Amino acid sequence: MDQTRVQVRPRRRSEIEILPLGGCGEIGMNLMLYGFQSRWLIVDCGMALRQDLPDTPLQIPDISSLATLGIHPEAIVITHGHEDHLGALGWLWPRFGCPIHATPLAAGIARQKLVEQGLATDAIRTFTPGARFDAGPFSVQSLNVAHSIPESVSLLLEVDRHRILHTGDWKIDPRPLLGARTREQDFTRIAPVDLVVGDSTNAMVEDHSRSESEVAATLEQLMAGREGRIVVSCFASNLARILATGLAARRHHRRIALLGRAMEKMVRLGRELGYLEDFPDTVPLSDIGYLPSEETLILATGSQGEPRAALSRLAANQHSALEIEPGDCIIFSSRAIPGNERAVTRLQQAFTQRGAHVFSDETHPGLHASGHPGRDELISLYQWVKPAHLLPVHGESAHQQAHCDIADTLGIKSSILPVNGQWLRWNGKRMTTEETLPLSPIIISQRKRARKPSNRQNDTVIVLPVTYQTDTGQWQRIGRMLIDSQISAFVDEETLGDWVDITLEGMTARSARELAHLLEEMANHWLKEQLRQSSRVTIDVVDTTLHE
Repeated sequence: MDQTRVQVRPRRRSEIEILPLGGCGEIGMNLMLYGFQSRWLIVDCGMALRQDLPDTPLQIPDISSLATLGIHPEAIVITHGHEDHLGALGWLWPRFGCPIHATPLAAGIARQKLVEQGLATDAIRTFTPGARFDAGPFSVQSLNVAHSIPESVSLLLEVDRHRILHTGDWKIDPRPLLGARTREQDFTRIAPVDLVVGDSTNAMVEDHSRSESEVAATLEQLMAGREGRIVVSCFASNLARILATGLAARRHHRRIALLGRAMEKMVRLGRELGYLEDFPDTVPLSDIGYLPSEETLILATGSQGEPRAALSRLAANQHSALEIEPGDCIIFSSRAIPGNERAVTRLQQAFTQRGAHVFSDETHPGLHASGHPGRDELISLYQWVKPAHLLPVHGESAHQQAHCDIADTLGIKSSILPVNGQWLRWNGKRMTTEETLPLSPIIISQRKRARKPSNRQNDTVIVLPVTYQTDTGQWQRIGRMLIDSQISAFVDEETLGDWVDITLEGMTARSARELAHLLEEMANHWLKEQLRQSSRVTIDVVDTTLHE
């Protein structure tokens, strides 16, 4: 008896839509949208610093067309805490109002961004690097990667048999000072993937990226035997570099002062999250002039030549608390972001003209380590995850093309060099362009931003994580608070924590919003008594209660 053989064809996968609004054809201002069946997810929400424009304004992605196109993102996932990946949240998140998923460090920075704009932070959801969670239509698997800021992650996005690896910013560092390593076994475990949306920043660099431990050794050697004051400038978000500088300063018997509001905030946040527990106690900048120059070190932001940064004022002899003298040592432990080269050169020349000794990675290799993968690191990753296709992002067109050339040697297809606004469709085997949206540069003046907090000289913002105890009907503080105060002699965290714990014992509130309102009123009175001055306190209560 003949049997009819029935051939069952596999069901076609629905298409994934990919829409970059930043970070493609340029370095910085990263924002990528992923869509599936009219449901959308945003990965990163960054800004760029426009050194090429007067007064160095900020630029943020143009999202004006999304609502017209019916694109309403259901979630934002942040890969790490750098400004070019989350710096635009304060301006763009109110247009979405969706949950923001971030690791603890990135979440702390994101809270600061929202608070600066007078926004609530209860939309922020914290996940541990390596965790799996749902965001919009996607199941998201986060993977630890090394970068120049701890808690950086790559993201495996899965839906309807699609498996897309969004690398974020990453490198292979066998000896990072802080944070996790990029581990081969984490990536071989998810192999093979259909598509890699990958970092192209250093695709033109043949060498392996330098380890942060090498930078720490170089800083240590450069400080040895130096007379006069030392100023070390780096990105405030590079907690490993900050820790290395602090430990080297201690070994060379130098006291540390912080220069720049961003540096003060990041050191405070790094301490609160446990990354800078070994960092030495700092000296108020106003007191540093009373110490011998050979016993002091200034840790400063402003290494990109930003004209209003404290480092630029110091170079121009316009800083109220400090003055550079001949023989002082200025160390640039960073590299100029493309587009900032002229500004950085002018800044270094200004210090040289004042008789200071200037050191940079260009003259003393080892003073900076890139957080992005060179050619051999990219090859290693692709041997681990075995992708079928590459979409090169995070770079200018030359970087993207070099990335494609590397992929081609490994038999990985790469048919498109995406640009911002290019609406792509991915069917699991082939990438096509739907259309290219016209985008306009959205410029944010920093002059307006600088005037905004002029009436906040005594303001204090407290981010308070709590949980609700259903058996007692009481709220309880958990973990550490984030404190951002404009008052230099603010109460210490332990004293404030004790007051919060005692106050919560006798307080009933039906919601976190009501709790924040009650606490703010009481905190204003208590702090006025403690500080002997008025201080407007804002308490942002973060409810971490697990609801079944």
